[in-house]
Amino acid sequence: MVHHHRDVQGGAVRAAIFGVSDGLVSNVALILGVAAAAESASSVVVAGVSGLLAGAASMAAGEYVSMKAQAELIERELAIERISIAEKPRQETAELKNIYIARGIDAANAEVMATAVMADPEVALEVHAREELGIDPHDVGNPIEAAISSFVAFCLGAILPLLPWFFIEGTSATLASVVIGLAAAATVGATLARFTERSVTRTVFRQVAIASAACLLTWLIGSLLGATVI
Repeated sequence: MVHHHRDVQGGAVRAAIFGVSDGLVSNVALILGVAAAAESASSVVVAGVSGLLAGAASMAAGEYVSMKAQAELIERELAIERISIAEKPRQETAELKNIYIARGIDAANAEVMATAVMADPEVALEVHAREELGIDPHDVGNPIEAAISSFVAFCLGAILPLLPWFFIEGTSATLASVVIGLAAAATVGATLARFTERSVTRTVFRQVAIASAACLLTWLIGSLLGATVI
């Protein structure tokens, strides 16, 4: 039976999960904080939409810069390794041999393996990148893809708790935002548990607890700042 692995290094998947979670938690917290201090529901809507747009743009920009910097750093290390393989083949062969020995392979077989790998410069670069640097030279991530994924995911997470305020206001809207926010946080937790094959109950509880703590904190701060629409 062939065993398949998911792509866990790609930036898009990580950005999407983080984006939904961050958009959800940050906008629920923002909405509750403003609702506790504002005098009208329109203020909550304006704040929520502003938080959605600003947060999504910030997340996308941050993901792009982070992924781009990571890709450039990896490319630099690969360039250094490529030069070293070309100019110091004996030293690089010895390094690879020692790595294999450290992993339990006897010296004779380790030398044979290292010599075979070093026979092809591209294979040697890939193996050294994996063994010495811990990276896959073919999977450095796509900054643009990660930025778009993050932007869309943040918008999705942030719009959910804001929806009730387009139709109702006051206590009803606030409670609806809380319920939607907690339900969405639980859904994110369940999805993460499915992908990571961890305890659904524990992962859902963790996500809901984090969302609840952030919302409670901002609501308390908002309550201290002014009147309430509730």
